[in-house]
Amino acid sequence: MSDQPDGAGFVVLDARFSDLFSPHIRVERLWTGARWCEGPAWFAAGRFLIWSDIPNNRMMRWDETDGSVSVFRAPSDNSNGNTVDPQGRLVTCEHLTRRVTRTEHDGSISVLADRFEGNRLNSPNDVVVHSDGSIWFTDPTYGILTDYEGDRTEPELSGCHVYRIDPLSGKLTQMTDDFLKPNGLAFSPDERQLYIADSGASHQPGGPAHIRRFEVNSDCSLGGGEVFAECDNGFFDGFRLDREGRIWTSAFDGVHCYDPDGTLIGKIRIPEMVGNLTFGGAKRNRLFICGTTSLYSVYVFANGVLGG
Repeated sequence: MSDQPDGAGFVVLDARFSDLFSPHIRVERLWTGARWCEGPAWFAAGRFLIWSDIPNNRMMRWDETDGSVSVFRAPSDNSNGNTVDPQGRLVTCEHLTRRVTRTEHDGSISVLADRFEGNRLNSPNDVVVHSDGSIWFTDPTYGILTDYEGDRTEPELSGCHVYRIDPLSGKLTQMTDDFLKPNGLAFSPDERQLYIADSGASHQPGGPAHIRRFEVNSDCSLGGGEVFAECDNGFFDGFRLDREGRIWTSAFDGVHCYDPDGTLIGKIRIPEMVGNLTFGGAKRNRLFICGTTSLYSVYVFANGVLGG
């Protein structure tokens, strides 16, 4: 365990946030040495965390049993978002290959999606798995805009959308048509709602920097789509929900916590821009936070939902 980094700590904006931590809890920097950390995924059975270092073209592994950090996979095809499916398999978004893959129990890699209606995907970014086995992912163009996180090239699709992979047929279905840069996404605890970030402000002045909330209909279509929260520092990237429906989301100044009613109730300051986060640990009450160059963690009085 390391000392709390300078500038890190809890900021209470609403009294409800005071119930989610203790004054003696500190933010820990677990490791540093990346160029751009992203996509943390917790593997409960092995007590380890996997995350992406996109520009360095590798995936890293932190072991809870001894605090060691090692390279999990290199090259990683500029992997970005990761999650764990109900069978305990790693599901990954890859920028370089412009695909979504699954690492099987024997270590082999299966391609789940790389094209839509004959055209290559842009660069799958973040991914979640529904309890029915369907896989939902966002597909902005970040991985093909430059050579830093993939290969610079022209998109083959007309826009950036959210897609669903059917668990039985493997069919890919476009679920949205009005996002500029869809980014992080996560289901509510009861899976009746899907939250999706639009980080279009990254490349369009005055563009979207918000999270939208959709209703998940019985036929798996989406309804609604109203803006749930606007970012007050940069734009949102990846996020996760706890069992009470609060959203814990990345931002330029750290982690922002929103009550289900949309109120920003508090922040966890991190001394560098945050790209993504997830809940882990034996009780899923430990936030693992991917800062720009470093992996951080902090315990909170909340428990993350499964699937993050």
